[in-house]
Amino acid sequence: MQLKVSVVIPVLNESSGILKTLENLLDIAEISEIIVVDGGSTDDTVEVASTYAKVISAKKGRARQMNEGAHAATGQVILFLHADSIISPDSIKKIGQAIIREQVVGGCLKLVFDDRSLIFRLIALGSNLRAKFLKIFFGDQGIFVKRDVFISTGGFPELPIMEEWEFCRLLKSQGKTLQLNCPIITSSRRFHKHGIWKTLFLMHKLKLLYILGVSPNKLKQIYPDNN
Repeated sequence: MQLKVSVVIPVLNESSGILKTLENLLDIAEISEIIVVDGGSTDDTVEVASTYAKVISAKKGRARQMNEGAHAATGQVILFLHADSIISPDSIKKIGQAIIREQVVGGCLKLVFDDRSLIFRLIALGSNLRAKFLKIFFGDQGIFVKRDVFISTGGFPELPIMEEWEFCRLLKSQGKTLQLNCPIITSSRRFHKHGIWKTLFLMHKLKLLYILGVSPNKLKQIYPDNN
């Protein structure tokens, strides 16, 4: 039996890239619905997305937007995607199989960047090792979860940053989580926009400060470019 899977995509001014992501999803028969949650876009994001998906509105904030999308979803499983990510055709089928056969409550996919240069292969390797051994997943890896488990955890904590980190802690307390060996191709645009090494340093700095106890509100001041 294949479980119904809902895809939830939080967006804010993503008109330039959302179409490619939605077209990718429409080609995957196992997806039962696509929900785009707009946080107040001022471009054509809503117009573009509404042609291919159900669009709902929420106050700006990735955690809040993902929670709103999850509550609107009807599938037994929810897959949260970034607006610039492309998944492989067999990803949804394998998510369903993992949940049914391996008693998994949630997990993520295997990160691959659209830039295949060495530095991005190394960045992806680090992210995938973190996901595999520490069970901490971020949105560019495509987080999936059983809907009833999501509801029982209370969803993503409404933090300005690190909401996915905290959600993974909650998720691990509910049962088995894992990273599937299914590629999810994510855009490297943020790195190229702000500088590869500068962005990489900043991301690791934020994680270290968070581990040391710095509040998400203070981290948000360091990293404002976060939907």
